[in-house]
Amino acid sequence: MDAEKAKSRIEALRREIDYHSRRYYDEDAPEIEDDAFDALTRELRQLEEQFPQFITADSYTQRVHGRLSSLFTPVTHEVPLGSLQDVFSEEEVRDFDRRVRQTVSRPVYVVEPKIDGLSIAVEYRSGRFYRGATRGDGLVGEDVSANLQQIKAIPSVLSEPVERLIVRGEVYMPRESFAALVQQQEENGEKVFKNPRNSAAGTLRQKDPSVVAGRNLSLFVFNMQLVEGEKVLSHSASLQRMAQLGIPVIPFYHVTEDIDAVIDYIRQIGQKRVGLPFDIDGAVVKVDDFTQREALGNTSKFPRWAVAFKYPPEEKETVLREVEVNVGRTGVLTPTGVFDPVILAGTTVSRATLHNQNFIDEKGLAIGDTVAMRKAGDIIPEVVRVVRHGEGTPYRLPDTCPSCGSSVIREEEEADLRCVNPACPAQRLRNLIHFTSKDAMDIDGLGPAVLEQLVAAGVVCTPYDLYTMRREEVSVLEGLGEKSADNFLSAIAASKENDLYRVIYGLGIRHIGQKAAKLLADHFGSMDAILNASAEEIEAIDGFGGVMARSVVAFFALEPSRLLVEQLAACGVNMNSNTQRLDDRFVGMTFVLTGTLPTLTRGEASALIEERGGKTASSVSKKTSVVLAGEDAGSKLVKAQQLGIRIIDEAEFLEMLQ
Repeated sequence: MDAEKAKSRIEALRREIDYHSRRYYDEDAPEIEDDAFDALTRELRQLEEQFPQFITADSYTQRVHGRLSSLFTPVTHEVPLGSLQDVFSEEEVRDFDRRVRQTVSRPVYVVEPKIDGLSIAVEYRSGRFYRGATRGDGLVGEDVSANLQQIKAIPSVLSEPVERLIVRGEVYMPRESFAALVQQQEENGEKVFKNPRNSAAGTLRQKDPSVVAGRNLSLFVFNMQLVEGEKVLSHSASLQRMAQLGIPVIPFYHVTEDIDAVIDYIRQIGQKRVGLPFDIDGAVVKVDDFTQREALGNTSKFPRWAVAFKYPPEEKETVLREVEVNVGRTGVLTPTGVFDPVILAGTTVSRATLHNQNFIDEKGLAIGDTVAMRKAGDIIPEVVRVVRHGEGTPYRLPDTCPSCGSSVIREEEEADLRCVNPACPAQRLRNLIHFTSKDAMDIDGLGPAVLEQLVAAGVVCTPYDLYTMRREEVSVLEGLGEKSADNFLSAIAASKENDLYRVIYGLGIRHIGQKAAKLLADHFGSMDAILNASAEEIEAIDGFGGVMARSVVAFFALEPSRLLVEQLAACGVNMNSNTQRLDDRFVGMTFVLTGTLPTLTRGEASALIEERGGKTASSVSKKTSVVLAGEDAGSKLVKAQQLGIRIIDEAEFLEMLQ
């Protein structure tokens, strides 16, 4: 390849690698597999070695990947969190050993599994948790202390009051937890995490620590970055010391000075990976002695004293025999492929999700095709590519719902087909749970468990059935006495007086949250006016977009939707807006509420604003008029300060109401 072609190819590779790096590290939504990404980076590195005149400082090979999120406070790493050089063959491991021995004599190596998760640094002061941060770009990370403190594996207090300690580890999601999360996301029609690594990264970057607490993340520590008040001379000694302090260190590491033993142990780790409760994507080989590490030094991106061996993914060929289409609780049609059984990662696999029509089209999948299959994260079976096409034509998902026969829709900028029939049997329980929830009709005592009993007994199918239930029908509920039955029916009857926006939100219209429902109710005033409104009229509401407007029109165009509204109105459910504007003092103003207010809830503050013509928004932008900040205001307050937006506390807000 001549220099001109090499330069063009290098530039193309950098663009492609930067794109996929951003999708993987920053958005937690990879589009290609690790081995395909590794192939791109290997090609770039080889071309840059052949043509060093084209190496630039911003090339992926010259820097640590990862960008910072604006949601978290930046943290400068006192000891940089660098990357390791990847190797893909045993001969490359031997080459590493030869390079090490050119600089130091009789090196001892530590071989350990490479956990596939999100790299973080945790700092302890006087033996207590002080702060935790993501790797970021290696020099500056994100402060995720509140989220890390939700992870049970991370001790808040060490067994000894060490003066100061910074450790580096990998936050991961156990395979069992990942499988449960994927099942929940599929049932809810949510975007599904691709593998445990991305689920761990996406979870740790949640702004709400309670989300982290509910997803069972864990941690293994593999480096002592800094210690004050004592001296540690080797990596193996640091692992032993951290374990003494109660820190969960990397499991089943092995210390040896024989390169043949290093390679044999890499093989052993590879054989263990199928049965492990967590994901690994390789094995790490490190020089043990810290003095020898100093002698070996670092390149601009990698240390010369360590390499990461990457295991090749296991793939098997099989034949697609059938496609089953299921309807999730949110109406999403999910195609599942049925294949000839194959053994993958130690278990028999005969089924795998085909995601959506886009996925099927990209691969040109047809019944009878031979495909390559593997397990994402050694857990979830997935189709990688078509190896050989059969004689069939590419599969098309049905135009009607397999559960109720209604026409399905595909909304703009979405890949999924969806049934929006509120009476669809596959969605019945989910729709009822939403309709009765606190933010919707707020019917006290009608929780998921109660609704499940009513649906199973055939007493309730749609929200209308709730309002026509007789006292004797309520007796199907286990352990419900006469007084409780009366209270139960009274709560249902009382909900008829709710404001129109609660009814709209309770109907579960796609893209319409509580705030959008209130905008609709306040603008049109009645359900009849909304039913007769065009998409253009709805889109004209300040705060509405085209997708939202079309979703409203599409929902009410369905005969079952209109029938349900008529039935609810006939049994006395309020179909008019009760909102009364007290005055216009906040007209044209947008408020953002953040933090905990001393006496008001956010809902109460929002109502006070809207009663005076103002609007509330969930995020700070240049359009924000005022930020009402309470205790622990966080990143919204920081952004408001950066944009020069007016910031008030509750006391000043109450003065504005006088």
